[in-house]
Amino acid sequence: MAAITAFSALSSPISPPTSSPLLSSPPSLSRFPNVSPFPSLSTSRRRKIPACSSINNGDDVVEETRSDDEEESRETLLLSVSPLPLLLVATLPGAGTVRSVIGPFVEIVKSLNLPDWLVHWGHPGNMAVVLFAMGGYGTYLGFRIRYSDDIEEKAKAKDLHPKLLAGMFFFFSLGATGGITSLLTSEKPIFESPHAVTGFIGLALLTIQTVLPTLFKDKPELRGVHGILGSGIMALFLVHAAFGLQLGLSY
Repeated sequence: MAAITAFSALSSPISPPTSSPLLSSPPSLSRFPNVSPFPSLSTSRRRKIPACSSINNGDDVVEETRSDDEEESRETLLLSVSPLPLLLVATLPGAGTVRSVIGPFVEIVKSLNLPDWLVHWGHPGNMAVVLFAMGGYGTYLGFRIRYSDDIEEKAKAKDLHPKLLAGMFFFFSLGATGGITSLLTSEKPIFESPHAVTGFIGLALLTIQTVLPTLFKDKPELRGVHGILGSGIMALFLVHAAFGLQLGLSY
């Protein structure tokens, strides 16, 4: 009986497969060899091609799509390395990032119960000593290097000048933390004042000033730029000190 059933199944005609509507494309789309039967998956690529353009083959579509992809990748690369978001965060008044980093140190300072005058005027006093002692004398030595005719004096100035100015740069950078701590202990904004803005500009210019001497060997004309920039930085820090005094007297 099983043999008869199997024989009848083999002898029965096999019906041809029915065509699916998804596999058949309408005649109006026959000009586009890359048309997908799923419009929702191919709309993003088709809308890049202007409606008025005529396409003869699929190579044009592939070439235009490839140029769009390259343009998109270039844009993504530029955005990924842009420092503007970091600079924006750094210049926001009362930046939460700085507060969170220095916050634990501020709590330690508060717990020490230091005199109010020391917390309030400690930073200005220290920075005034650095500015006039290290910065002022270092600037004087810089002019002696340029204009002195005494070989021995010039040699001593060349040795001491970079050390003093490097020390000023270090203590100014460290002192910025003290100034921010003083403001945070008094519940004041830290980046809103002209004192803070001139401080940031001064530290940036000091960084450039530190790099310039490494280029003197190949470009001797930069010595003049170094001297002018150094004098300008000192003038800027005098203005910075005046803004700091004004800020200290305001609260």
